[in-house]
Amino acid sequence: MRGKKTPQSALGSSAAVEDYLERILELINSKGYARVVDIAAALRISQASVTNMVQRLDAERLLKYEKYRGLILTGVGKNLARKIAHRHKLLTEFLRLLGLDDRVIYHDVEGMEHHVSPATLRASEALTAQLRRRPGLRAQLEATVT
Repeated sequence: MRGKKTPQSALGSSAAVEDYLERILELINSKGYARVVDIAAALRISQASVTNMVQRLDAERLLKYEKYRGLILTGVGKNLARKIAHRHKLLTEFLRLLGLDDRVIYHDVEGMEHHVSPATLRASEALTAQLRRRPGLRAQLEATVT
């Protein structure tokens, strides 16, 4: 019997790993630290599940974890988390510039962010930059989308 295949993202890590790293970076940036209890609350999952993943991320050298203490991202973990956060922010901004509703944006970004290729992300980034610089084009696009 084969094991369950974990969905891979365009960055080569699993979607779950990316969700954890993204939340950990957000917590560290907002609170100055991240603890298992905070991550569990942010992801709405059990502390036991978080502990298991945090131990895995520690073994993969993406973070340093000490039981009953907080955790810190390693250089590699922080770099990956920043790429993930940048991709999330870019996709959100791109869809927002298209004039989509925030609920739709949230749902779509959560579905897309782990699977968008680097080439598509670069194209989205270039188009986002153009839409920011050309409000007339953005207005035309919004009129056709809505």
